Amino acid sequence: MNPVAASFIFFLLLFVVVGAYSARHSKSTIDDYLLAGRSVGPWVTALSAVASNNSGFMFIGLIGTTYTMGLSAIWIMFGWIFGDYLMWFWVHRRLRERSEQLDARTIPSFLAADLPRGGQGVRGVAALITLAFLGTYASAQLSAGSKALHVLFGWEYALGAIVGAGIVLIYCFAGGIRASIWTDVAQSIIMILSMVLLWIVALERVGGWQALWSQLAAIDPRLIDPFPPDPRFGVVLYILGWMGAGIGVVGQPHIMVRAMACRSGREINKARHIYLIWYLIFTAGCYGVALACRVLLPDIGSFDAELALPTLAMELLPGVLVGLILAGLFSATMSTADSQVLSCSAALTQDLFPRWRHSYRAAKVGTVIVMLVVLTIALGGSQNVFALVTMSWSALAAGLGPLLVIRALGLPVGAPVGLAVMGSGLLTVFVWSYGLGYSNEVFEVLPGMLVGVLVYLVLRPRAK
Repeated sequence: MNPVAASFIFFLLLFVVVGAYSARHSKSTIDDYLLAGRSVGPWVTALSAVASNNSGFMFIGLIGTTYTMGLSAIWIMFGWIFGDYLMWFWVHRRLRERSEQLDARTIPSFLAADLPRGGQGVRGVAALITLAFLGTYASAQLSAGSKALHVLFGWEYALGAIVGAGIVLIYCFAGGIRASIWTDVAQSIIMILSMVLLWIVALERVGGWQALWSQLAAIDPRLIDPFPPDPRFGVVLYILGWMGAGIGVVGQPHIMVRAMACRSGREINKARHIYLIWYLIFTAGCYGVALACRVLLPDIGSFDAELALPTLAMELLPGVLVGLILAGLFSATMSTADSQVLSCSAALTQDLFPRWRHSYRAAKVGTVIVMLVVLTIALGGSQNVFALVTMSWSALAAGLGPLLVIRALGLPVGAPVGLAVMGSGLLTVFVWSYGLGYSNEVFEVLPGMLVGVLVYLVLRPRAK
């Protein structure tokens, strides 16, 4: 067996072992399967949230986009991280405390809890939004992993997706969210180590920061321009659009459930700081690697830009370290996919078919069903990871995010208003992106969430 494959398989087996071991600490209850008994400490909460958030989008989608756009792509994550961090201040602790008060195990159940009339309708619609878009999101993770395996081993795309799905299913089925969270921590460490390692090696190869800058300028001066070229609505709105994307974290069930599983609301504050530091280091590594790729792999027409990272790893690193990089990429895809599959399974068995709500066996069967559907989407859908992730993130952010903030803040809302908030936000995302074609000018989460909030403010006097 070659060193790349040996190293890669070692780390994959490590994740399976960690997930399987966590099952020994699990209890055969719904609360433990879905929320780990609300017993997760701040460090584990933070690292799990980082791993779930930083998916194949970072290793594949963001690096491919930065390879093409150059330095101006930095505003994507600048706005994203800032908006995300604001929500840790305003929403996460409230969600943790209120979800326990309302005995809500899922995001749809939290949105619908204690609504005077029609709460089941809100719960059902939120569950459908979760299944449709979080399922698509999970399929993008499998696509990202399969791309890397295609480059490094020459495997067909389908085989990589099947391998990823199988590993995720093994430990999710065994230990539920506890297994997901424990493996997320291991995966988070591998992700950041692999990215920083490749960043250091690539920077040394190009001759340092000054040499990197001069070589980028020689290729195309626009690659070192920090601002996007002529955004239709101006630079400020362009940046605010990506900040809106970060705020949209409140609509992502697979991430917000980490806050619900935290040991207490007070420990959310500590988790927030750990989360930010880890996130910033990882993001800096992604941008550094992407810009170095543009210099070291200069022929943009010769390959898929989203494959820049695994291609560069093969050129610069010995086999054992290539396996580490691939494991880091696969870690990113699996740490997000497992969380998304479990959130979809919870929406299916807890919210869409509430008669299964108290069945531990049904929760596990739901996990298998969701994983099979996600794999089918991955095998038959688009291979563009960036497009799949941004579309899914936007729909979830605008469809669920405004109502989650309203409920976390304890503001009054009735079922008809809740449905209007979800529907208007979701509709705005698709009109803005596909009807008007403004997605590249102002990311669609911002107008989507703003419309949802505006609808609430207009209809609020009627919320009884």
